[in-house]
Amino acid sequence: MNTLRRTAQASLALVALATVAACAAEGSPAAQPAPAPTPVTTTAKAHQPRPAGGAVIKAAARKPVLGIADITPMGEKVEKIGVGSPIIVTFDRAVANRAAAEAVLQVQADKPVEGAWRWVSDRKVIYRTKTYWKPHQKVLFTARLSQIPGNQEAKDVSRRFAIGTANISVVSTGKHLMKVYRDGKLAKTIPISAGRGGLVKNGVDVYLTTSGVHLTMGKKAVETMTSSWLGVTDPKDPRYYKEEIPWAVRISDSGEYVHQSAGYYQYLGRSNQSHGCVRATPAGAKWFYGIAQRGDVVKIGGTKRKLDWRNGWGYWQLSWRQWKQGSALPATGPTPTPTPTPSAPPTDPTTGEEQEGQQSGL
Repeated sequence: MNTLRRTAQASLALVALATVAACAAEGSPAAQPAPAPTPVTTTAKAHQPRPAGGAVIKAAARKPVLGIADITPMGEKVEKIGVGSPIIVTFDRAVANRAAAEAVLQVQADKPVEGAWRWVSDRKVIYRTKTYWKPHQKVLFTARLSQIPGNQEAKDVSRRFAIGTANISVVSTGKHLMKVYRDGKLAKTIPISAGRGGLVKNGVDVYLTTSGVHLTMGKKAVETMTSSWLGVTDPKDPRYYKEEIPWAVRISDSGEYVHQSAGYYQYLGRSNQSHGCVRATPAGAKWFYGIAQRGDVVKIGGTKRKLDWRNGWGYWQLSWRQWKQGSALPATGPTPTPTPTPSAPPTDPTTGEEQEGQQSGL
């Protein structure tokens, strides 16, 4: 009898175990074994070496090394960039001494132009030139981080950029045309339709295309554009839309693109009917997409809504005097071409992707 009772109890235990396992697999991920604790090296006071006087020797705390988390754009082997392109450097932590960090950042161009750094946060600093880069050249960026006082253990970093063709597009929202110049020569005139206006949010007409100097920031052969930026997600709402748009080249973080018009071709070259984007003909949009490099210049004029310099890569919206005021270094004359100091060969980080922007479009 005792044997039967023990057998029954064992069977019930197995059933209960199986039930727990089944619930874990169906309702939530099965519990994983707890990872072994990470070993922590400590030294007890009784075992620490003592000098003749008996005082305990304490190991000095190691100071964190300042490094670079990201450089944008990518290097010469990955992409060619436009003549308006910035150099965006993001450090891996807040920079306590901005002047010391900025002083070790060097930019050397085959065809030099004056440039300056501007801090936009405690981790990010951006280099912009006074005038556009000269096309068809190489630019070497070097960060000699090991020369920052107290940062001697850091690795120096460099990246070489390739400046491509000077693509400068001029968009007239009044004439409904986009003229594209390549290396100073008019290459194509494209009929367009810009933002129609008429939707004011927080005092801003968000359906107007922003006027100012934009830079191309990225492109997709097909971009999904939705009305979610308006807070409209219900398909039954008459303002709702979700469209797959071909040949989309992004020019701001507020949802503006140059892209193929999704129909409505009768308005191209005649009137402004978009939600803020620059709509173009199918042939024109495809051609523009094909030549577009990050950092190409797109000048838009004719609207009352101005591009904020913090919107996307709108850095050319600031005058040169305003731009230089963001530097941590004392004001000086034109930036000379620096002479590198001997050091170990710097390394090149593999990162450099920009943040995805808001996608409204159409």
